[in-house]
Formats: sequence, structure tokens, C-alpha cells
Amino acid sequence: STAHKNGGSTANPRPLPVHANSIPPYARRNVSGAAGRQQASAVIPKLEGCVSCHAKIEPMHKYGATETLEQIKGDKDAVGLTCTACHGGNPGPRKAGNDQKEIERIKLAAHVQPRFPNDWKRDGKYTGANPARTNTLLERESVEFVRFINPGDLRVAQRTCGGECHAVQERGVARSMMSHGAMLWGAALYNNGGFPSKDVRFGESYNESGAAQRLIQTPAPTAEEKRVKGLLDFLDPIPRWEISQPGNVLRVFERGGRRRSEVGLPDKEEDPGKPDKGLSPRGFGTNNRTDPVFLGLQKTRLLDPTLNFLGTNDHPGDFRSSGCSACHVIYANDRDAGHSAFYSGAGNMGRTQTADANISKDESGHPIKHQFTSAIPSSQCMVCHMHPGTNMVASYMGLTWWDNESDGDKMYAKEQHNPTQEEERRKLNANPEGASIRGLWSEPDFLQKTGTPEFNSQLKNVQFGDSHGHGWMFRKVFKRDRKGNLLDADDRVVSPEDPDKFKKAVHLNDIHLEKGMHCVDCHFRQDSHGNGNLYNEPRAAIEIGCIDCHGSIRERATLLTSGPAAPVTTSQGKATVGRNLLRGFTTRDETGAKVPVFQPIKFDRTKKDEHGKDIQLKNGDIIQNSLVVPGRWWRIVQTADTIAPGTRDYSEKSRYAKTIRKDNTTWGDVPSDDNQLAHRDSNMTCFSCHSSWMTSCFGCHLSMQANRKMPNRHNEGGDSRNFTQYNFQVLRDDVFMLGRDGTVTGNRIAPVRSSSAVLVSSQNQNREWIYSQQQTISAEGFAGQTFNTHVPHTVRARETKQCSDCHVSDKNDNNAWLAQVMLQGTNFVNF
Repeated sequence: STAHKNGGSTANPRPLPVHANSIPPYARRNVSGAAGRQQASAVIPKLEGCVSCHAKIEPMHKYGATETLEQIKGDKDAVGLTCTACHGGNPGPRKAGNDQKEIERIKLAAHVQPRFPNDWKRDGKYTGANPARTNTLLERESVEFVRFINPGDLRVAQRTCGGECHAVQERGVARSMMSHGAMLWGAALYNNGGFPSKDVRFGESYNESGAAQRLIQTPAPTAEEKRVKGLLDFLDPIPRWEISQPGNVLRVFERGGRRRSEVGLPDKEEDPGKPDKGLSPRGFGTNNRTDPVFLGLQKTRLLDPTLNFLGTNDHPGDFRSSGCSACHVIYANDRDAGHSAFYSGAGNMGRTQTADANISKDESGHPIKHQFTSAIPSSQCMVCHMHPGTNMVASYMGLTWWDNESDGDKMYAKEQHNPTQEEERRKLNANPEGASIRGLWSEPDFLQKTGTPEFNSQLKNVQFGDSHGHGWMFRKVFKRDRKGNLLDADDRVVSPEDPDKFKKAVHLNDIHLEKGMHCVDCHFRQDSHGNGNLYNEPRAAIEIGCIDCHGSIRERATLLTSGPAAPVTTSQGKATVGRNLLRGFTTRDETGAKVPVFQPIKFDRTKKDEHGKDIQLKNGDIIQNSLVVPGRWWRIVQTADTIAPGTRDYSEKSRYAKTIRKDNTTWGDVPSDDNQLAHRDSNMTCFSCHSSWMTSCFGCHLSMQANRKMPNRHNEGGDSRNFTQYNFQVLRDDVFMLGRDGTVTGNRIAPVRSSSAVLVSSQNQNREWIYSQQQTISAEGFAGQTFNTHVPHTVRARETKQCSDCHVSDKNDNNAWLAQVMLQGTNFVNF
């Protein structure tokens, strides 16, 4: 396996530095990583030749210590970096005229050339746009070329973004969940019997040469740190599926027996419990001897690609770069201003609005501008965080997968389309969803129209979002009663015949989004970059908690972080948990000036909001300034005020829910002992009550076909036989379940979802179905259907859980509902 042969099982989790002598002299700037220091060289001109073509391009860094630039100044950005300081390349050649042959010669001399030039073409042309579905191409390219096209790529970020500038963030990202993706691989392998350990073993990481490498936690975590912090010892590259041990419980993969039998023909002489389906003479990976779980992880797009690779750059919602640039360089992915803020005007097809005349404005695969930013909209996060393993941005936007049926007359051809084998291959390579090959949404022109007001106005039962990562359709979730009726803000039924029903019904996006907040307005620097530790699950890596901003019933917010990954500092022998969000945490206002993100109000006053309206503020209020939209701010409601009669945020329901005692009678005041409370913070998460809905996948059909040649999407890549389609079957947004969190998240009550209800089918090399829609079994022998606690990211102020959502109603009419809540089941979702 390349993962072990070339990966370098090294205790150093960082990519190994390329030796300076392997870098051409003209590119030997900032080799040490010191972004502000450029090494002198005789061949470096006073003004780099890059600007003879790209003089109008935006500065990569807009803000510097002393100036703000809208356009590069000479050949430098606002922090004094030239083009080749980041990109490498040859700064010497300079365009002197408009002769096209001469321009091509200059370009060839100045630009670093790829090893695989044909693979970097988009629509048959090499224009610098990100091609569609490059998979592992980045890791096979030279490090010089990778740096040239994206200085933020993880293979080179240590020398470009890191060093003396962003070393802490760069190191954190390279070991973060968004880079190694271990949580989904670990869950899939354990839940479906592919690997025996519940603790994650495999993750994705590459060294600077492009080879897969092991990540090691240094120092090694103690048993207690593993239990309460979720730390891992190490992560190995995932093995090639061809050499995976076929220990799957599905009978076709069992070992034993004396000879090969014909597929589908029973053998009466076969020994009981020892089916004659052992290894073929050629060993693992031949005939039927493959493990479908490893296969799916290697070849089927799930949360792929991780930050190690470029986005697939093929659908609205799939456009991004890799590494640091994947988040900090914005692409056009969503036309909804609530999701994309001021970037929404750029559309959703990954097209640029750069001032550089050399970049085509009509070609997909380019960033909106050649510029880093911390103003990252939720639409950029959605590019990765929309699969069930990572889907919290989809639910934050009030979106979930479409069921492939509702309003199907607008989504399928009037006459059933039967694609050719080549058409199937092409469409499944772009979107693994089996239904798409017969659906109209597999065609880019049709997909781009869905989600627009014009398209949605035709639909009777669903409304679509404008982001379509993986080519998938996401529908909006609306407020409904238990009979399925649409409800407005006052809980009145909206008639299904009302032409304005979707305008009147409440769209259940998260209240934070509704107030104008983006993901980065809660998940700050550490949550986004990681802290360098290897974690077992996403929630273990989170620093922020609800009470950090909203406080509790006992005290107003301290603005100290309190999540599982909150840092611990020691001063004068006293340990303090949490980062102080009032210290050194700034954003920019509409003038470009730095302002604190959080501002406690010291006296009563008014402040104008982004629309010029005066808002009354009181002593003790806390306001937060947006990290995305300059001039936008909001007042943070304090939990203590919601239970205090006479305050503007007082709610009797809130007071009752937060102060009711275990005796189910006493409420109103705050007791001296939290243990008297029925819903105390130490025993229950805030979002157990404040979530308006949650996703639940009660059946995804993974159908494997042996005779389908498709790309491998990890490690060294390449094409090989076998492919698994991904088909959603039962998607619910009207189920609510509760359970206990794990040790890392405090064993508190939290919402539970069904997140891995996999049914599998397998077709052999003769195109015979070996088994069809079989449920899997976990590594420990339990059912493969997985339930886990999670954070739904669907918080609402009014559309919260009511008493009878979790307790027996006074009419005694919710027994079946409560059976579902308590994870006992009701046969509600069987199919």
C-alpha cells in the first residue's frame, strides 16, 4: 500500500519540508516560511513580471498594518507580499506587447508547468480554472505546481501560510476533522462490520511529496484523555479496498469452504456454516472477495473531497479550492443572500468578478476574487458540510435532502429516460445518487435553474434551495403539525391550496441564520482550524457552547468558551477553562476599521443597525458584530432575562421550563441547588428543547456493481473496477428522539438521529445480484442501523419543543410519539 510504503509513518504530523535545492532559484522566496522576508536573488527584478499581465488583480491580502488596498500596489499586496512570494514561479519574464505567440512564450517561462497538463483542462481548455472532479490529481502533481496554483494547499501551506504568519492555524487545519475526515470513515467501518474498533483508526493526510501519511498524537493521550476528551493515538491512511480483510458479516464475504462454487447455485455437499465462497486463488480483491465498506469509502462520494483536495467544481455548491484557500478564498455557490451575504450577486456557478482582464468571467471554477478573507459566508461552509456525516450547515439553512418523489413531474422526463452505459458512468461519476441518472437534475443546465423563485413557483409540495453539492437536491423544511399541515408563525393551518402557502408557512432555518449570522459567527478560529489534536468525533473538537454567549439562569454570559475542546490555561497555580472572547478578538466595520466582535454595553443608549434604524440598548446588554457583513450586529439575548418578569425578553414558557423542579409542581424562582431542577444544564443540552426539527435517515441503499470502472478518490487514485451507488430511501424531518451523550460531551440528554441506516446490494462480475437490500451488522454484532446524539443546528425562538413533545400529555394522546422519542420505535418508518 502506498499509504505505508511511501507515507512515512512519522511522529511529525507536519508535511516534510522540500529541500531548498529542489526549488528553482527564482522561486526560493520565503522558503523558511517567513512571509515578510524575501531572499535576495540576482534574477528577481525590482517589479515582478507577473504584473505586466495581471496589474489589475486584487491583492491577496487586502488589509495591512498601515494601508488597505483594493488593487495591488506595484507588485505587492497590503502586507508586502509579491506574486511569487506566495505562488512561486518565475518573476523575470515580462510582457512587452500584444503578440499572442510572444505572450504564450512569456507565460510558459513564468508559470510553473504541471506534470499532467491534459488533466488540468476545463472544457478542453487550460485557462487556470479548477477542473471538475480532479480527485487525487493534486497529490500526484509536483509540489512546485501545487504551490503555483494554490499557495494555501496543505502540501505547501507550512511554507506559505504558516511560518511566522499563521503557523498555529496551519498546523491545526492539517490535523483537523475537515482534513482527515476520520469521523465518517470510522463510523461507516464500525457500523457496517468493516473494522472491529469503535474508536476511529483511519484518516486522510498527505506529506509534501503527496504520499499518504500517518498522523500521530504527540504526546500520546492517556486513557482518561481518550475517555473525556476524545483524543486518538494516531490515524492511518485508509487501505486500498482491494487488500481490505473481507471480514464483513454478509455471507458472500465470509471465509471458509473448500472450493469455488457457481454464483447462485447451492451445493448440497457444502458443510453447515462453511459456505464454499472462500478466497479465490488470486486472493483479496478478486471475484467477490472485496469489502463493500472500504470500497464505498474509497470510491463513492460521501463527504469527499476533504481539504486535502480541490472541491469537485462541477455543481452549484461544489466550487472551492483546497487547504486554507478552501475556506478563505470565496467561490460563488449560492444565490440566496441569507446563505452567501453580499457574495450572492456572483451567482452559484463558480464564476469570477475579478478586475483581472485575463480571467474569463464566463467560465466556472474561478474564485469570486483573488483575495483571502475572514468574512466567510455559510454558503462556503455548505460546500463540505451537507452530507449526513457533516450536514449541519444544510439543517442550519433549513434544508434537507429531497425525497426523489415530491413534485417528481417537474424533476423527471415525461417519458422514462433509459441512459446508456456511458451516460450512466458519466452521471454517476458526478453524482453517486442512483435516481439522478434518470432525473433531469443530472443535467447541469436544469440543475442550475432549480432553487430559483421562478422554478419553485411551479412546485406544489416542496421548495428547493439553491446549493446542490454533489449534484443533490435539497428541499426546504417548513413548520407543520403532527398531521402534516403547514403552519404559520401563529400556529394557524395554511391551506395546501393557498398559492402563497410557502410564503405564509414558517421556514425552519436556524434563528441565528434568520438574525443574519453565518457559521463563523459562532464557530470561531479554533473551531474552524482545529487545535492540532486528533479527535474521535466532531463535537469533541468544538470549543464554543451555548452558555458562552447566552449565559445561564444563574448568571449572564461570561464570554469564556466552555465546549469540550475549550483551552485550559494555568496562572499562579489556578486553572481557567475557556478562551476569553473579549480579548484580541476583532472584526471590521463598514469603514474597514477594526472593532471588537463582542461589546458589553456599559450604559443605556441607542445604536443604529445596518439599515439605519435606532435600536435601544441597556446597561448589561452584550452585542456581537458580524464577522461577515460589515456594519451588521445583533443583541445577544441573555437566558437570565428570559426568566425575569418585567424584562423585554421575558417568556413565561421559558421561565417554567428552566425553573420547574423534579416535583413537577414548583417553579418560578432559581433554587439554591441545581439538582432540584428537572431540566438542569448539567443533565440536558440547551438544544434538546430549542431544536425545531432534526434530520433522520432511516434507509440509504448502497448498491455495489463489480463491472463498473470508476476513479479511486483517495491515496494514489487511479481507476479500478467496482462502484457503489448512493440512494436515499427514507428521509424524515418529523421525527424527534432523545438519548444520552457520550463521555466527551458530558453524558447529557441530547437529540438523537438515525444517521447510518445502510442497506446493501451487490452485483458480481457476471452482473448477478448476490444479495439485495440486506441490512448490515456492526463490528460487535449489533444492527448496523446507527443512532447518535448530535447538534441539529435548527434552533428557533418560538418553534421549540413543547412539554408534550417529551412528556405524556394531559389528554394521554401522545403515547406512540413518546415511544419514538425514547428510541423504542413505532414501526413509523418501516418500508
